[in-house]
Amino acid sequence: MRRFYKDVTLGEVPGAQTLGYQVLLDGRGVKTVGGAAQLVPTQGLGEALAAEWRRQGEKIDPKSLPLRDMADYAIDVVASDPVTIAAGLIAYAETDTLCYRADPDEPLHARQQAVWEPLLSAFEAAHGITLVRVSGVLHRPQPPETLATLQTKLTTLDPFALAGVEAMTKLAASLVTALAALDAADGEEPLALWQAACLEEEWQAELWGRDEEAEERRARREADFLRACGFARLARC
Repeated sequence: MRRFYKDVTLGEVPGAQTLGYQVLLDGRGVKTVGGAAQLVPTQGLGEALAAEWRRQGEKIDPKSLPLRDMADYAIDVVASDPVTIAAGLIAYAETDTLCYRADPDEPLHARQQAVWEPLLSAFEAAHGITLVRVSGVLHRPQPPETLATLQTKLTTLDPFALAGVEAMTKLAASLVTALAALDAADGEEPLALWQAACLEEEWQAELWGRDEEAEERRARREADFLRACGFARLARC
């Protein structure tokens, strides 16, 4: 598709309770795929969306508008049924990557303990919960009160933050990693959380060598994780 606009600006749109921000292309507000006005909750997220449109050349590359796609998803899908999205994420908490360790006599277990245990303990302390650690592959359920607390946490998120958390959770196979990245203090690096979630992949690469295609896939997933984290955090600023 050829670029059909010259000017990209950001408009402030008063809503029923809060002010929203909408990208304007030659003064016309961007809409979602579903036809709704693409209103986002913060100026920071609005500016990030506007930057995507400004970077387009003579032809529009849809693949270079990932934040636009995430905003569409948040408005058209997540906002209409956040309870179902949250329930799907709780399923990840039941089998969170950071809770499943190798057998204690395996060398991998020591690295998992060193990297994952501080993250998991800090997450438990922050949320006042207890998570069950498992050695091996046999499933053990998490405490119902833990899942209820996490469910409540998810339902307090706006659709944009929830969309970002959903994307991060699926990429990392870890709700703990996603929520920790969302709540990380300024200056803390979400990349370190992503790398922790990929510990087993890195372990296998060190043992058996690196496969170029696998490394490229992981790099794409890393970029997607960091982008989703940025999207979610911008929605809260």
